[in-house]
Amino acid sequence: QSDDSDKSSQESDSETEVEHVSGYHKLLATLKTSPESESEEEEDESESEETGESEAEMGSEGSQETGEAEEGKEETNDVPEEEEGDTDTAEQMLSQEQADGTDTPCDPHHGVIEEFTDVKHESEFSLETNFMEEESGDCSADRKDSNPFKQHMDKELEEKEIEKMSTLPKTSSQSQWPRLGQVVFSSTLEKQKTFKADKEFDVKQLHLHKPLESTWPKVNKQFLSAADKPTDSSFTPLQRELFCVMNSYRDLFYPERSALTNGEEIRDAYCLHALNHVLKANAQVLSNNARRRDRKPGTDADAHRDQGLTRPKVLMIVPFRECALRIVHVLISLLEVNDKKKIDVSNKKRFKGEYGSDPEEKPPNLKRPEDYEAVFAGNIDDHFRIGVAILQKSMRLYAPFYSSDIIIASPLGIRTVIGAEGEKKRDFDFLSSIEILIIDQADIYLMQNWEHVLHLMKHINLLPLDSHGVDFSRVRMLNLNNWSKYYRQTLLFSALQEPQINSVFNKHCFNYMGQVAVRNVPLTGSISHVVVQLPHVFRRLEADSVTSVIDGRFQFFIDKVLPEYRDAIMSHTLIYVPSYFDYVRLRNYFKKEDLNFTHICEYTKKAAVCRARRFFLKGEKQFLLFTERFHFYKRYTIKGIRNLIFYELPTYSHFYSEICNMLKATDSGVDATWTCTVLYSKYDVQKLAAVVGIDRAAQMLQSKKNVHLFVTGEN
Repeated sequence: QSDDSDKSSQESDSETEVEHVSGYHKLLATLKTSPESESEEEEDESESEETGESEAEMGSEGSQETGEAEEGKEETNDVPEEEEGDTDTAEQMLSQEQADGTDTPCDPHHGVIEEFTDVKHESEFSLETNFMEEESGDCSADRKDSNPFKQHMDKELEEKEIEKMSTLPKTSSQSQWPRLGQVVFSSTLEKQKTFKADKEFDVKQLHLHKPLESTWPKVNKQFLSAADKPTDSSFTPLQRELFCVMNSYRDLFYPERSALTNGEEIRDAYCLHALNHVLKANAQVLSNNARRRDRKPGTDADAHRDQGLTRPKVLMIVPFRECALRIVHVLISLLEVNDKKKIDVSNKKRFKGEYGSDPEEKPPNLKRPEDYEAVFAGNIDDHFRIGVAILQKSMRLYAPFYSSDIIIASPLGIRTVIGAEGEKKRDFDFLSSIEILIIDQADIYLMQNWEHVLHLMKHINLLPLDSHGVDFSRVRMLNLNNWSKYYRQTLLFSALQEPQINSVFNKHCFNYMGQVAVRNVPLTGSISHVVVQLPHVFRRLEADSVTSVIDGRFQFFIDKVLPEYRDAIMSHTLIYVPSYFDYVRLRNYFKKEDLNFTHICEYTKKAAVCRARRFFLKGEKQFLLFTERFHFYKRYTIKGIRNLIFYELPTYSHFYSEICNMLKATDSGVDATWTCTVLYSKYDVQKLAAVVGIDRAAQMLQSKKNVHLFVTGEN
């Protein structure tokens, strides 16, 4: 399916529709379709599967560490095949809303030859040539001083404030919120006041644009319990506090998103905020269109500065097509007042074909953890982008970027549009006036290619290279002054605290309203979920800096740890390696030292994986090098482990207990000989706390001695 769906990422050279042919269209013409994803068969637990071809490290994902592939080359993440899940509701509900024969037909197997952009509805969705419908109101509520949208966008910053934000460090304060917990507020401007959560509020107090006041309670009712109704009938406690931050237009970092528990209610909340922002912004433009049309000669033509240098206002970054499908479904539901008043959605049938998943393509049921099933539900193609235009009672899918209000894309999808330095065909002007950036499931991008996220952050809110037909008399002064980044709100959601994610929030978010970050510490670590009796030895390595810890860890491992495992008695040793760069380095060293080992990474072919697992189980290979990203995408149970070495603490804390619990799959009766060794440094404080708990982590970091823990299996 990945192969077929990726065909939609091409553009034919024989494109006949020339309207809005911009740089990003031309760039796509140079792309090749990605290789077909492997079709994984149900694993043979007897480990006697066929031996086949030798390992081939394929795909360009490894280029993030090795630099062997070109920057602009399309990637395949060797993502797992689509699993059965209980989350097909978005596709099913969207299919119930199919338009009758008005959409461009799409091959049921995603066989789209070229990337489709809708040019047929250009005038219908043009902001410049349309006016506010009478029954939609004149957006009078949007002119109230208390309206968050107007307050944020109409604020006129001064040069000295911009200089202060550019040079001075942020001041921080902490507060305890009922649901979010420990919340840290950061701001450069001194006049920021203590920000408190609203214990309860009425949806009418939020200044939501029509029809959201009436549609939101209906859309969100699936997440509400009886306990929520006495205080507020339309928001869960988590949504109430998150939306309180969103609606204040402060930046937000929430690192406790879970695909199993709160992921969908968070998606609903940010979709409400994004759609509310777009509807208000567009209503303001349409109202001013009428005022400009009816104004008397001689009146000030500059009185209606209400837009940016380019039209896109909201950018949503999500990992898979299934996520985009669910977002579009939520947006449609929020716009439909009732079952009788369906909104007109252009190209819905094509969208369902390209972003939905075919139940017949799903493989047999495979045993995987619940969190895996939740993350990898539906269409998991990770190369896509789609423009969405919204005008009053209509939605246009596949709108050209410069005619879109919302852009939904994966990091890879947006990266191939932006291009690389020196390339002739690249385009990022459409990012110039983004007012809300939403990065959802940021932790997954660590498993894909984090460089794409950094590349996006370097190209957002820059002055465009071309005017793109903008009416400069309507452009806000903040955009003309190149101050867009100081007004942009960034909403960052992740499943974990991680230095690279923290860095994006701290170094690439400049919102003058300040930042709000949830900073809860884990009281109990994932080690409490280890069910086998296993001694855990945490060995501390010393390093002078974050950059030196990579070499320090390697030297510590080959000098202090590996010699203890060279003896044949220490056979069946699995070495868990989070970084692909470290994996390659260790693999090369093991080859050089002629050690008896085998290895599995995210690019290893299935036949080679089967062979490596069998050799390791039978003891024919003493060591198994095993990458974190392979575990993330496959979640195989590795049998035969007697000794575990965590070369570095896992990115996901629950991977620690998952790997340790693999030892129970080995029925050898020699439990007493099992060992687990973990390497850590003082720079691993967040990962360490997530594994052993904050109190024990603090003690371990204060002491420079090795720490021995014994888990009884009854924790």
